[in-house]
Amino acid sequence: MHTFPEGFVWGAATSSYQIEGAWDEDGKGESIWDRFCHTSGKVDNSDTGDVACDHYHRWPEDVALMKEIGLQAYRFSISWPRILPQGRGAINLAGLDFYDRLMDALLEAGITPFATLYHWDLPQTLQDHGGWPARPTAEAFVEYADVVSRRLGDRVKHWITLNEPFVSAFLGYLEGSHAPGHTDLDEMLAAAHHLLLAHGWAVPVIRRNSPQARVGIVLNLGPCIPASPSVADRAAAWREDGILNRWYLNPLAARGYPADIVQHYGRPMDFVQANDLETIAVPLDFVGLNYYTRRIVRSNEVPEAKNLPRTVFPNREHTAMGWEVYPEGLYELLGRLHFEYRFPAIYITENGAAYADQVGSDGRVDDPQRVAYFKAHLKQAARAIRAGVPLRGYFAWSLLDNFEWAYGYSKRFGLIYVDFSTQQRILKSSAHWYRRVIAANAVVD
Repeated sequence: MHTFPEGFVWGAATSSYQIEGAWDEDGKGESIWDRFCHTSGKVDNSDTGDVACDHYHRWPEDVALMKEIGLQAYRFSISWPRILPQGRGAINLAGLDFYDRLMDALLEAGITPFATLYHWDLPQTLQDHGGWPARPTAEAFVEYADVVSRRLGDRVKHWITLNEPFVSAFLGYLEGSHAPGHTDLDEMLAAAHHLLLAHGWAVPVIRRNSPQARVGIVLNLGPCIPASPSVADRAAAWREDGILNRWYLNPLAARGYPADIVQHYGRPMDFVQANDLETIAVPLDFVGLNYYTRRIVRSNEVPEAKNLPRTVFPNREHTAMGWEVYPEGLYELLGRLHFEYRFPAIYITENGAAYADQVGSDGRVDDPQRVAYFKAHLKQAARAIRAGVPLRGYFAWSLLDNFEWAYGYSKRFGLIYVDFSTQQRILKSSAHWYRRVIAANAVVD
């Protein structure tokens, strides 16, 4: 049996825009995702997060379901525009009151809160003034972090500054598939830097306001594997690794931006000011890893006929997102975070899979593929711990079926099935299995 150490934390994760709804209630300001969803053609089926899982009104039911599953911790994010509708300045007390009530309910249920300050829902007003490519947005984030940690820091002892800065910068400002939908390399690079700078500035503020707090950041990482042993494929894979992984890991680990990727981008990087890199490299208490799949990289700089034959091929199994199921990648990344970067502690802050779940004639939702996915990945997590990795906890993505960004409601990741027309919640078979895992502190059949 693959067992876990005493004190290992078992949880599930969500994010504010994906579940809360109430997009314009009780003084909340507009976010970039509100604007993006309300722009025609940006999201599948013209879906929006206006209602989502209606968690803003149904949170007592959701906390009760967390307790039923046996969760020991809950990773959620706080909506910046719900707290500071204009991004900074006037505080919306109704927003703080909402999270106040949620914290108290979690603690009463014996569930430890892990709060993420930023999971992509930037106040639209700040975007109107330049968004993350503009340095004042990082300054505004510190103000926001200060307001929230002063209010909740007596109860929240695990803080995450940012979720997946790669996605915010790359998909939001270069690829354009996420809010705000821009496609500009210089904006992307500046956004990535200011996200990391905001993190570095906020960490000491959170520690001041939340004594004994543990503070970290969450990165989405993936192994980048050359499709063949050719020089071209190995170079392409290393470049992909630099763009996805090292661009964020290296500065956080006091190594600066990777020189090969700076050269690859060939841009002036004049947004980096004196002492910025020292600020970004503030010591962390932990790093969070979001892992879903790997990348098999084939060079596009060499004609296929002149490259070596492919020797690495994806596994047959893919999720509904089209992502290859590759559990070994989790082991590889956990080892890299510890042995190469020496982060003091690691949490798996997201890991999960989307499948086409349906309610059966008996009213149940059976999802054996998801159980198999979790089981395979948890075995790799246990293997990493045996190898000496300081892995402290695991958060399944996601607690609830939710608004899956540009895919709208077409992809279901939840332990809990949500009927979006009625808001009925049904624990899937994976939730019942996960409850047994938590009780045993081990991977079970």
